[in-house]
Amino acid sequence: MGRAEAKVDVTKVPWHSLDDSTVLARTNSGLHGLTAREAEARLHQYGPNCLPTNPPPGLGLIFLHQFLSPLIYILIAAGVVSTVIGEWTDAGFIFAVILLNAVLGTFQEWRAERSAASLQQLLKTSCRVRRDNHLLELLAEKLVPGDMVLLESGSRVPADLRLLEVRNLSIDESLLTGESQAVDKQVGRCAEETPLSERRNLAFAGTTVTSGRSLGVVVATAQLTEVGSIAAAVATTTLVKPPLVLRMEQFARQVSYLVVGFVVLLAIIAATQGTPFNEVFLLAVALAVSAIPEGLPVAMTVALSIATTRMARRNVIVRKLTAVEGLGSCTCIASDKTGTLTVNRQTVRTLWLPDGTNYLVSGEGYAGTGEVLRSDGKQAVDKERDRLRELALAGVLCNEASLRLVLGEWLHQGDAMDVALLALAHKLGLDPEVEAAQHAVLGEIPFESEQRYAARFVHREHAQCIIKGGVEQVLDFCTTMSGQAGLLPLDRLEVEGEALQLGREGYRVLAVAAGPLPEQGKASLSCSDDVPELSLLGLIGFIDPLRPEVKDALALCHRAGVRVIMVTGDHPATALGIARELGLAEDETDLVTGEELTKITAGGADWHERLGRTRVFARVTPLQKLVIVDALNKQGHFTAVTGDGVNDAPALRKAHIGVAMGTGTDVAKETASIIVADDNFASLVAGIEEGRFAYDNIRKVVYLLISTGGAEIVLFSLALCSGLPIPLGAVQLLWLNLVTNGIQDVALAFEGGEPGAMSHPPRPPREGLFNRLMVWQTLLSAATMGLLAFSTWAWLLAQGVGVPEARNFVLLLMVLLENVQVFNCRSERVSAFKMPLKRNRLLIGGVLFAQGVHILVMQWPFMQRVLGVAPVTLSVWLSLFSLAGLLLVVMEIFKAFRNRLQ
Repeated sequence: MGRAEAKVDVTKVPWHSLDDSTVLARTNSGLHGLTAREAEARLHQYGPNCLPTNPPPGLGLIFLHQFLSPLIYILIAAGVVSTVIGEWTDAGFIFAVILLNAVLGTFQEWRAERSAASLQQLLKTSCRVRRDNHLLELLAEKLVPGDMVLLESGSRVPADLRLLEVRNLSIDESLLTGESQAVDKQVGRCAEETPLSERRNLAFAGTTVTSGRSLGVVVATAQLTEVGSIAAAVATTTLVKPPLVLRMEQFARQVSYLVVGFVVLLAIIAATQGTPFNEVFLLAVALAVSAIPEGLPVAMTVALSIATTRMARRNVIVRKLTAVEGLGSCTCIASDKTGTLTVNRQTVRTLWLPDGTNYLVSGEGYAGTGEVLRSDGKQAVDKERDRLRELALAGVLCNEASLRLVLGEWLHQGDAMDVALLALAHKLGLDPEVEAAQHAVLGEIPFESEQRYAARFVHREHAQCIIKGGVEQVLDFCTTMSGQAGLLPLDRLEVEGEALQLGREGYRVLAVAAGPLPEQGKASLSCSDDVPELSLLGLIGFIDPLRPEVKDALALCHRAGVRVIMVTGDHPATALGIARELGLAEDETDLVTGEELTKITAGGADWHERLGRTRVFARVTPLQKLVIVDALNKQGHFTAVTGDGVNDAPALRKAHIGVAMGTGTDVAKETASIIVADDNFASLVAGIEEGRFAYDNIRKVVYLLISTGGAEIVLFSLALCSGLPIPLGAVQLLWLNLVTNGIQDVALAFEGGEPGAMSHPPRPPREGLFNRLMVWQTLLSAATMGLLAFSTWAWLLAQGVGVPEARNFVLLLMVLLENVQVFNCRSERVSAFKMPLKRNRLLIGGVLFAQGVHILVMQWPFMQRVLGVAPVTLSVWLSLFSLAGLLLVVMEIFKAFRNRLQ
């Protein structure tokens, strides 16, 4: 009863550095577990053992989010002004396009949210708990500090535990630390300064038991766990705006300044000429309407939605539309290693026989497909193959895992290293199940982290002992080693030298030995004293291998000017070995460990210079990943971060673009803005290409809209300065910008990608939507269209044509000029005549439809009154069409001239 009333404070306690009795005292618990009353009181004190989750955004919130855009603000302002002055038609057009953009964006983001994997709580699982000295099966959310939890192979650790009893316990902590190898656990104290990845007496929430059993006391639940602290870091990390948002904000500011400047200037000119105030105000609205690219929000949403669909076909799921272009803009990818660049499955990759011969093993993952070849690529001869099979058989017999081919799929269970040994046996033509059935087990010595080896005593034709484990530990039992002609005296220095070299290359090395048992053997075989003198059979090198497509994907990134660095919690030797194989690093100077990073960041000035030349970061903590990403952002990079573990979540949120792997943890997927469904790094690179295509299409749409809007400004400016009437009314301008041009810009957004998008560096992060080439093209095309339209307007008036009829001709000419300009916009460099029409058949239909709609309204009495239009003869249409064709001639000459200068 006394314990039930006591308040237990478990915050900020270094549990790994306390002895067992102190841990039990601090948690006010015992080996018999808590009582029901104690558990109920602590549940009330600490709350459920689950992480807080954010519900997915509803349709209403997604809809409102579509209005948070600078261009939308400008359009709303124009709509409000039109409403105030009673221009209801203008206001209706403007608000209609705003609503259409919001509906399109809402649908796309809602669909993307549904496509993304929903967040599942890492802690929502059942577990075995000892309470009132009885074993119970409880939901993990009911756990409280002080509960006694039993773990076994396959269990997901439900809370942070201090281990009190351990039997052959190994835990996969890759989702937390990024290290691909399972961690062998033990009891007893650790030094207080021991890093997280080396606290062998703790089991962390969300990790998985790969083998063995354990009893542990809960020392932290929910947000107090290591997983919870990462979740808190994610929640407090400041979001970074995607590149497209930054560029559009800059563009909107520029457009706003230009609009205000031109409108004020021309309104002053009109007022000084004696124009009535009401007409000046209408003129200002008309100019604002002509200058503002009303169709851009819709076209941009369509372009991003199209890219989203294309990305989905290439296994890249986009959760936020702006992330599409952001991926194409990235200048640096900070990639996790385990599960992203590698398959996250231990694989036997190299074998060494005591005569000094090395062999390479092909295949990856937990599959029995592959072969064993000599290091020179040649097949092993019969005697060599017999010795290799002897080595593999020993790995099968001293093994607790299973690997079977069922209906074409390899199914496995057990420790990753043991499964890899079974896969090796299959590659050498052995059937592990058959071999195990033919050998009777006489006894065994289970693997313990303190002894670092496991042994098994078996009998078939004769009794023998087989041992596998750390090189030093196994060699202590050996007096000879297997050679081509028989047994040789053990050369310990040679074996240890080879093991050291393999370790430097990133391999995890196991030694395997065997030897006969005395004929008068003991009845019980279970301790090291029962191990006879053994003969070393060989060394086996394990590694988490590269995904087969990663090398080509990285080479493509290099050609595209995208820097790739590796950021992992794995061992430095393993990380460097993988980086060397990828070509990311050459030697230790390219690598920085988490411990070194702490010292470097404390040094201040040298940190950013060192970051610029470091390609691999190993043994880093989640918060250090955050520091690295923040530093890359401050250096001016548009950073994309890939990851699949809980430990990656803070960095995913901090990056401009967070990319989670499809089989990664739900926390990583919830945090990221893009998910690679097939975990394929090549798919990510394909996403970069699609992102560049999307941005190119947005630029083409902007070029079309700004050049045509600029042409209207030129037309108005020349007419006003010449003392001529306003060429077009506000409704006619809206018709041009939203309907005829709006049809075309949406069709232009479907343009297929131009070849070579991945053969040039990404755009400079500080570059806006307009570069020098686009500025010149926009000015030239706008001036050409404006001059052609003004010349026609002035000539018609000079010929005595009435203002309404002249406006009808000029409006038709502007539609035709837009029809021609859209073909100029298909490429900034390539001639319109060299751009295949099949790349965007929809554009042809869009142009014909836009022209057809305008011709139709010229015949429709209602629209004739609204737009002030009337039918024209075929000869007039052909004359205006020929005039519009001059624009194509001018822009083709410009492209040819510029291409010749380059």
